[in-house]
Order: sequence, then structure tokens, then C-alpha cells
Amino acid sequence: MRKWLPLLAAIVLEVTATLSLRAALDHPAWYAVVAAGYISSITALSFVLRAGMNIGVAYGIWGACGVVLTALFAAGIFGDALTAVMGVGIAFVIAGVLCVEVGSQTAHQRQAQQEGAEA
Repeated sequence: MRKWLPLLAAIVLEVTATLSLRAALDHPAWYAVVAAGYISSITALSFVLRAGMNIGVAYGIWGACGVVLTALFAAGIFGDALTAVMGVGIAFVIAGVLCVEVGSQTAHQRQAQQEGAEA
């Protein structure tokens, strides 16, 4: 849980910053939210790494969730297109993140087994 809460925060902050970037095109005051959101997101991501999550897993989940959530919220908030082909792409992104996470867990299990065998 130590790793997942700051990762969730990093994702929410990044999506907020990205959506605010779109809003800033019409209302420049939103640039303050953009800057604060990205800085806070990277800071939260650094906490995830300090908690011990591998960078490939953390960045993959952060980036993929950011892409998916931004596409969904931009469609709802700004009326951006969301087509069936984009839906397939989102499904592939989710599948890719799951593969990275499962692969990471498998690697951790192998490492633990090797360390147990050496002891």
C-alpha cells in the first residue's frame, strides 16, 4: 500500500495537469495548475520509487493510466473524439501495463527463490 497510494496520487496529479493544459489554451490562469500538477506528480512518483517499486513498473503504470484517463476525461470534458479504434488502443495499453506488472512480480518471486536457495 506504501507504493500504490503515492502512485495513485501521481497519476491523478498528472492527469489534472494535462487536462489543465488544455483548459489553459482558453484561460491562461490554468497554467498555474499545470505547473503545480506536473511538479507534484513527479514528486509523488519519486516517493513511489523510494518505497521500492521498480522504475519500469511505476513509470509504465503512471504513463499508461495517464494516457487512458486523459483520453477518457478529455472526451467527457472537452468533447474530444473517442472512437472504437481508440478504445482498442486503450485496451492494448491496459494489457501492456498488466504484462509489465505480472512480469515484475514473477521476477521478484524468482529472485526471492534464488536468495532462499543460497541461504
